[in-house]
Amino acid sequence: MGDSKPVPAGPAQRGTRRARATPKGRPVDPQALVEVQALLGDAPRRRDLLIEHLHKIQDRYGCLPAAHLLALAREMNLAAAEVYEVATFYHHFDVVKEGETAPAAVTVRVCDSITCALAGSERLLDSLKACFGPQVRVIPAPCVGRCEQAPVAVVGQNPIAHASADAVTSAVRSGEVRCAVAPYIDYDQYRAGGGYALFAQCVSGAREIESILQAMESSGLRGLGGAGFPAGRKWRLVRAEPAPKLMAVNIDEGEPGTFKDRFYLERDPHRFLEGMLIAARCVGIDDCYIYLRDEYAGCREILEREIGRLQADPPCPLPRIHLRRGAGAYICGEESAMIESIEGKRGMPRLRPPYVAQTGLFGRPTLEHNMETLYWVREILEKGAEWFALQGRHGRKGLRSFSISGRVKKPGVYLAPAGITVRELIDEYCDGMQDGHELYAYLPGGASGGILPASLGDVPLDFDTLQAHGCFIGSAAVVILSKADKARDAASNVMRFFAEESCGKCTPCRVGTAKAVNLLGDQVWDKDLIEELSSVMADASICGLGQAAPNPMRCVIKYFADEIE
Repeated sequence: MGDSKPVPAGPAQRGTRRARATPKGRPVDPQALVEVQALLGDAPRRRDLLIEHLHKIQDRYGCLPAAHLLALAREMNLAAAEVYEVATFYHHFDVVKEGETAPAAVTVRVCDSITCALAGSERLLDSLKACFGPQVRVIPAPCVGRCEQAPVAVVGQNPIAHASADAVTSAVRSGEVRCAVAPYIDYDQYRAGGGYALFAQCVSGAREIESILQAMESSGLRGLGGAGFPAGRKWRLVRAEPAPKLMAVNIDEGEPGTFKDRFYLERDPHRFLEGMLIAARCVGIDDCYIYLRDEYAGCREILEREIGRLQADPPCPLPRIHLRRGAGAYICGEESAMIESIEGKRGMPRLRPPYVAQTGLFGRPTLEHNMETLYWVREILEKGAEWFALQGRHGRKGLRSFSISGRVKKPGVYLAPAGITVRELIDEYCDGMQDGHELYAYLPGGASGGILPASLGDVPLDFDTLQAHGCFIGSAAVVILSKADKARDAASNVMRFFAEESCGKCTPCRVGTAKAVNLLGDQVWDKDLIEELSSVMADASICGLGQAAPNPMRCVIKYFADEIE
């Protein structure tokens, strides 16, 4: 009757099979496992600490060897694929597969974003590549948050301001790879100046929570990370949610042209921390998570030191404070992508609803804030809501911290009235344009905020004043262009940045930004095709990266048509 088909083993037969001598999958190197265990020490092996543990390996070995990734997966009881997908998502992790050569012992990153490009970073990059042999890796990098010091190169974690080939070479040869920390207002100095007295009043009940909420609402303070949502209203919304509630503080300011958060943290970190604690008390927060971009090594050292001092000698009971380190991903500036990263995952935006205020970090209601928003809480409550609201110019209210860079004599962070114009900023705060340069155009809100011509240099800079012109103020990163520059080149630069930083989750952004880079490379722009692409990206992208990425190229078509025809 022919060969009979094999009969599948029944339950009894399957149960008698011999156990595997080793677990399924690739075997773990015993030495790598011992080394990973030593690095992790007594630290918990929770999933949300995956990125923190990856940093420990990267810091120790200068890369992430495949054997150590497998060992980490075993130690944390995770699938190797889970560890690998996170490790390969972030720019600052160097995954070395089996058989590959580890990167050079020293890495020099040269910022190639808009302001550094204006200052000659491309020439610097070429020069440095010719200076070093294989023992030093020289690579371009997205904005490192030091635009007032352009061009900037980073040797290891040591940023070189106004970098030259000689200065970078000297830092490499001397082994200066750590970020130096300048003097700042430390815990003792801050307490001596009345610091944390307001927070103590909140905890004791001497200052009623309702009065604080009313003051925040009356001040008109809005989210200063770019979205502009009223801070007091956000506090009330999250306060009404069921406990336990969490806070996530966003200090991942990766927007090219933005450096205000770093500026304040390097000088007065406790003013921000007290604002965070007051917000936590008013809303009913149990744990505060501070997410700091990895490029800010000096700020990380400051926060680790000062949070430790605060916890060792608290003015009153504190919520739990967790400092989390980013790993190089612009997308993590988006609130839900940041939350994913804090949870130890790839930083990919979540679909909405639900919103973060209802279902955020670890599935709990979450108060998400930009660092600078919290920085102003103490001053508003001490000086009164009216003090803040009465600031402003040209009919606007409040104060804004403008990060100004580009073709001005004195770039930097300037606290100025909301509604000030770019011409007023240049003349009153920046000592005018650089010698030989004349205002031609400006980016009012960093890479994604669009580009405006000098003829619109008298438009008030604030929330809700720039939309009619196809722009927005965002985090108030103002980049000044002169007649030595071209708006089309600026748009191409920022679009390359968006294409590199797209997380890839949604097709309109992933494919759209790459397609836009190619279109902007043409001598004559296909305006109809660019507008069609822009509409799809703006309407269908999941988050603000893809939605706002078309703004610069749309502005060039609208205001600088002579450059693209």
